[in-house]
Amino acid sequence: MTSTSPFNGRSTADEVLAGKDLTGQRIIVTGANTGIGYETARALAAAGASVTLACRKPDRAAATLQRIKASHPGCSVEVLPLDLASLHSVRDFCEHFPHQHVDTIICNAGLISPKYTETADGFEQTVAVCHIGHFLLVQLLMPRLLAAPAPRIIMLSSESHRMPARLNFGALPYPEDKFSVMKAYGQAKLCNALMAVELQRRYGDQGLTACYVHPGTMVTTDIGHDTSWARLAMKLARPFTKTAHQGAATTAFCASWDDTAYLGGNYFSHCKRAKPSAETANAEAASRLWDITQEWLDGAAV
Repeated sequence: MTSTSPFNGRSTADEVLAGKDLTGQRIIVTGANTGIGYETARALAAAGASVTLACRKPDRAAATLQRIKASHPGCSVEVLPLDLASLHSVRDFCEHFPHQHVDTIICNAGLISPKYTETADGFEQTVAVCHIGHFLLVQLLMPRLLAAPAPRIIMLSSESHRMPARLNFGALPYPEDKFSVMKAYGQAKLCNALMAVELQRRYGDQGLTACYVHPGTMVTTDIGHDTSWARLAMKLARPFTKTAHQGAATTAFCASWDDTAYLGGNYFSHCKRAKPSAETANAEAASRLWDITQEWLDGAAV
């Protein structure tokens, strides 16, 4: 089995999935309403997967579902509401998830919060949506994942995981008096990377494959929809960056590549394995993040 990827930074999700038959696979994509999440969900559904669109706004998700079905008649797509900023919503999603197993969870949703904002559960919003909500989602669905023959978890990280160089547990989630938009985002993306590494360590021997990806810099997305400077930056950069279809390619690659040993615990960019930051090899940090996230959830449940 070859581990050499024939794809690159200009490949699209459809090109990566050409010739793949994902019939019978149940895949959850968070944040599938628009941008990278939409193209990921659409391409996987076109390749035969049964895709669950896990989205915060049901009306937009319903329109997305119809759009995918119009493009690919006969495909298997459903919508379930999920607001990653609400632990109640995450628990409700998992309680009402109607399937006995799930083959792949793609933790795609994220945001850049323009100012310090707390969720209803008391967490800084950027880390809550990017990391804490996804952590709970994966934790609650883990039994159904492990019931699948070859389960996968794909975390949408970013090159921003390199900044900061180390995870600052003293400012996690970011306190209001230390809040910085990009530092909070960088911390959240580093959390995504460390979560993938720790998932692989904890569950790899049970058949789970976990990895993390960089979709591309300034890919067309709604991640900064509440931030005027982010919207402007993406508009200016758009002619020089990937399309959302290209941005979804690395996720599609990791969701479908047959050689799971090549994927497990690793970082991917431009549909190839890439070198992550040194902090992602910090097993103590990954384990500590796991434990402290569980403590946050236990505290929020009280």
